[in-house]
Amino acid sequence: MARNHSPSVVAIWIGLVCNVLLAILKITVGLLFHSPVLVADGVNNAGDIVATLAALVSSLISKKPADADHPYGHGKAEVVAAGLVAVLLALAAFWIGYQSLTAFFEPPRHASWLPLIAAAVSLALKQALYVYTMRVGKKHRSKSAQATAYDHLADVYSSIAAVLGIGLALWGDRAGVAWASYADPAAGLIVTFLVFRLAYKLGREATDILMEKTVPPHVIEQYGRVIAELDDIRRIDRIRAREHGQYIIVDVRVGIPSHYTIQQGHDISRQIKKRIMDHDPHVGEVLVHLNPWEDDGQKG
Repeated sequence: MARNHSPSVVAIWIGLVCNVLLAILKITVGLLFHSPVLVADGVNNAGDIVATLAALVSSLISKKPADADHPYGHGKAEVVAAGLVAVLLALAAFWIGYQSLTAFFEPPRHASWLPLIAAAVSLALKQALYVYTMRVGKKHRSKSAQATAYDHLADVYSSIAAVLGIGLALWGDRAGVAWASYADPAAGLIVTFLVFRLAYKLGREATDILMEKTVPPHVIEQYGRVIAELDDIRRIDRIRAREHGQYIIVDVRVGIPSHYTIQQGHDISRQIKKRIMDHDPHVGEVLVHLNPWEDDGQKG
């Protein structure tokens, strides 16, 4: 693999290839053996292909260096992609729910072993993809990789529904239990709720970052303690911090003695930036504003 391919991009590529193969497998087998739940699961994978392509493109864009039009870099490209994945997850949930509801009003079909095998293969592969992609996404703070991992997790639930539904249908055919044929649409409704919940969680996180929601208070308190350890700091007037895609931007206002020279102020600003970034490797930018502090304890 080329050196400029980051682990998050590799993980997304692996997910894309697997989604293509699974979509072809499940839609083909589902249509041939009249398994609505497997077809719905395959269509869900087809939606994943679009979502993965969006995540892949955004991950490549986010790696671009800052330029004149984007002085803070392109990190939010991944957040936009995460929001798109959330929308696609919601649409997939609508599809699964629709397929599940309409199945209750159709005569039951005879189940086959091949759709069950296809669903089981999908379940095992998607679980492995979720664990791998989420690990990469958290390690490298890649929003697009984490979004793709959540998408794999939603597919795990969908595949569980397919395995249970088809499995119960097979058992019902052999045991003569008529209601078992409707187990897969019932499980599909449960999956619909779970996928909707994942879509909401992912969409809310992306929206919070785009709206520049502050980082948790305890993180800001840690930054304050790190700054307060410097001897030249007389008072911390304000600390703000927000996520900017792959990194955090910190905004600090502190008071220093008013008689300090510009060079001394510059050195203190560099110390603040270094201490915060050493404390938290996720911080990519520290903006420091210095306020004059009079010797009598009053801020100028």
